[in-house]
Amino acid sequence: MSRIHEALKKAQEERAAGQAARGVNSQDAAEPQSQASSAPTALMDAPEVAAVESVAQLDGPITIEMLLARCPQRRWKPDPSTLLFANANESDTGKEVFRTLRTRLYQVRAVQPLRTVLVTSALPGEGKTFVTSNLAQSLVRQRERRTLIIDADLRLSSLHLPLGAESNPGLSDYLLGEMDEFSVMQRGRDENLFLIPGGKSIANPTELLANGRFEKLLERLSPVFDWILIDSPPTIPVSDSSIIAKFSDGVLMVIRAGSTPFDLAQKACEAFHDRLLLGAVLNRADSHAGYGGYYNQAYPAEAQKARV
Repeated sequence: MSRIHEALKKAQEERAAGQAARGVNSQDAAEPQSQASSAPTALMDAPEVAAVESVAQLDGPITIEMLLARCPQRRWKPDPSTLLFANANESDTGKEVFRTLRTRLYQVRAVQPLRTVLVTSALPGEGKTFVTSNLAQSLVRQRERRTLIIDADLRLSSLHLPLGAESNPGLSDYLLGEMDEFSVMQRGRDENLFLIPGGKSIANPTELLANGRFEKLLERLSPVFDWILIDSPPTIPVSDSSIIAKFSDGVLMVIRAGSTPFDLAQKACEAFHDRLLLGAVLNRADSHAGYGGYYNQAYPAEAQKARV
């Protein structure tokens, strides 16, 4: 109300000054009905300016300070059976494998832009969620490396499980236009790791991923994160990963040793021929396969059954 009062007062003062300059007598200065439009105009100006400023603030760039202030911090309960970095054994072979993978990504980044990485697989059950969550853990263990992981597998969301985080609200709520990016994002005790879970179940994930809001989400969040890892649906059964790949800088293909048929793995890789295929991650490989695989003792069979 104070802004409206000030606007009316200013308009009245300007009219009085203008009338005095033209030598208008006090009788003429009495405002006729036809001139009363000045007051409503001033009355409408203040709310309109406020609305424009509000929209500009919502659409403006996101800062680190804004991110930390508006993103809620939750009490996550990590699952040590699938989240390798949740246990205290720093000499764990599996952890070292993810550190090696982290190094490979930085080597690629040294020669070309690489910030947003899509993690997918040919078929369900190959360990893409396991790779996404543990790779993120290895990335945030470097000083001041802020990482966001997004569960874009809207058909069967599970990225929140290894972190022991809540699944709602999440990406689907943002894509539906019901919430902003801060409302669907959360972080745990480690201030460098952020999560956007899958959110509520929806019937049309492919259409939602292609409606333009996912691309806008990445554009707005990329400047405040060093890495963004996207856990997508498997490539062969559905086309969601191909849509998401258009907004990513590179693709990691997860292949389960002794399980994924060679022809399907090859077909899945060919689906990203027009994108940067960073390489394949061989999951559940025999320990004699070398450092490129994840050792059985680092990823027990019962943990594998929990992955989708």
